[in-house]
Amino acid sequence: MNKTMKIKPAVIAMCAFGCSSDYESDAILSVKDIVSSDIDNLTSAAQGIQDNAPTADDDGWNATDDADAVSAMRSEWHDARVAYERIEGAIAVLFPDLDASTDERYDGFIGEAADDNLFDGEGVTGVHGIERILWADSHSDTVLAFESSLSDYTVAAFPTTLDEADDFKTGLAQRFIDDATLMGSDFEPLALDAAAAYEGVVGSMAEQVEKITLAYTGEAESRYAGHTLADMRANLEGGLAIYDAFSEWIIADGGEDLDTDVRDGFDRVMATYDAFSGDALPAVPENWNPDSPSDEDLATDYGVIWSMLDTESNPDVDGSLVSSMVEAASTIGIEVAL
Repeated sequence: MNKTMKIKPAVIAMCAFGCSSDYESDAILSVKDIVSSDIDNLTSAAQGIQDNAPTADDDGWNATDDADAVSAMRSEWHDARVAYERIEGAIAVLFPDLDASTDERYDGFIGEAADDNLFDGEGVTGVHGIERILWADSHSDTVLAFESSLSDYTVAAFPTTLDEADDFKTGLAQRFIDDATLMGSDFEPLALDAAAAYEGVVGSMAEQVEKITLAYTGEAESRYAGHTLADMRANLEGGLAIYDAFSEWIIADGGEDLDTDVRDGFDRVMATYDAFSGDALPAVPENWNPDSPSDEDLATDYGVIWSMLDTESNPDVDGSLVSSMVEAASTIGIEVAL
């Protein structure tokens, strides 16, 4: 599968004979607490989607006849998506198979094999498989144009039969619960390597620009719910939370100025996101060219976010968020490879 986030793999290892310092040990314990909490939130929201699935009749369910139930499932989906985005960098490194089954996009799944039953928890699965159904009545023209051009494309729809509705609840929704539960049980006994934890979050920040770039072709991750900007906010918030676990260690090893630079970088990115309301990315300019965007297009709302991320996500730009994170890592002996 061609999962969007292509974070470099890292070794997850036991700290031989204990961690090298109290700062390192404290950082690892903090990361464990952060990731565990968000996995719990993910699992709870996944269960909430299943619990709120309506009692179906012979013609299934939909957003008109079962508006309250669909609204409740969408709300739980939002909570699940935020929880996952906060820890995506860690999960992609730790559990690549679960990352794929939970967070792969529709095009990635059907690029491997066709899926004619989108409800049964096989083939297309996870947060976007559920999202594609819950917002089946509101896919954008750009998304429809992109997906309908794919081989083995199947039109998104609400369950239209009793069997499809049952498959959604006991198949697709249950698979999401099972995968989230497995993440939690597999994560709980792990003793993390500090370098792996830090590198995962740097990789996640470096991929922020890819999340917005995919929007112009209709390939954005949370494209059905119009939730991609909210994804990016949650990803950034989670990245800062994990960075915070290392901050005291970095400062203690002489990186006080670098810590300030990193925090300034997070602030710059979040300030740009917060300048725009809602969960959706701004509209992509009609003639957008990511390889050589025009000044006019860069001045649009979409262009402002893209331009900022093109700088802040670039490890080769001095003073960028990712560059500062890489430099800060070096003060505590972590060499980040992107």
